[in-house]
Amino acid sequence: MTRYFNKTYFLGFLILFIIEGLIAYFLKSGFIRHTFGDFLIVILLYCFTKSFIKTKPLPVAISVLVFAFIIEFLQMGNLLKHLQLQDHSVAILILGSTFQTTDLVAYTLGIFTVLIFELKLKNL
Repeated sequence: MTRYFNKTYFLGFLILFIIEGLIAYFLKSGFIRHTFGDFLIVILLYCFTKSFIKTKPLPVAISVLVFAFIIEFLQMGNLLKHLQLQDHSVAILILGSTFQTTDLVAYTLGIFTVLIFELKLKNL
């Protein structure tokens, strides 16, 4: 396996990571925190993955979306309680604590945004 690192995607990841951190720190509720943050998180995960894996955008986008959906559906079964992490704020922040269908919509729109952006760049 050859080593691969894409600075552009990693820079996108870092910028989105900082934005997500600022949202988590300064906003405790509302649309930006709960919905826009979910929209951005799949883009962040996509950029992180594309930083190290050289492949076409569609498989990465689908993988990230499936991963986000799995985490969201695991919240239905009280994932944090089963992992005994229900009192850990970092775990709650990363994995979430409640299932929301609006999160699924936000994840999907985030991935569609990535694919549109990649199509405009002719990487698709």
